[in-house]
Amino acid sequence: MKTIKCMMDHLYWADGRILDALEESKTKNKNLLKLVRHVAVAERVWLDRLQGKGSAQYSLWEETEDLTAIRAMFEENAEQYRIYIEGLKEFELDEMIDYENQSGGAFRTSARDILLQVLLHGQYHRGQINRALRIESAEPAQVDYITFTRL
Repeated sequence: MKTIKCMMDHLYWADGRILDALEESKTKNKNLLKLVRHVAVAERVWLDRLQGKGSAQYSLWEETEDLTAIRAMFEENAEQYRIYIEGLKEFELDEMIDYENQSGGAFRTSARDILLQVLLHGQYHRGQINRALRIESAEPAQVDYITFTRL
């Protein structure tokens, strides 16, 4: 549990850093903004599933230009994940969660694996965002876990 909590703290920090980099770049790249919104919405989708709620109301791939709204979503996600994880017991990480994906397919996955999906999914896309920032000659965000641990 300690490792997952620490990794989630890194996720919250890295989400903020990537948003800072996007704001500083003043990018208008629609695909890049769609991608960062996707990360925020996917975090929300998985949280709802962990809480036994449906997620059909969310659209994972929508265009946006509003980084302020995305930041608010990331902040709300962080707050709600902290509450969820604080109430989670170690044994509950291995409990199976039944849910439907965005296409209506039924799945069953452990809470541990869902949390790892959230962590790895975000890191993957933050790497894509950083690469796109570099291509645009903007400064990418340093989001490596080791950087986070040095704070």
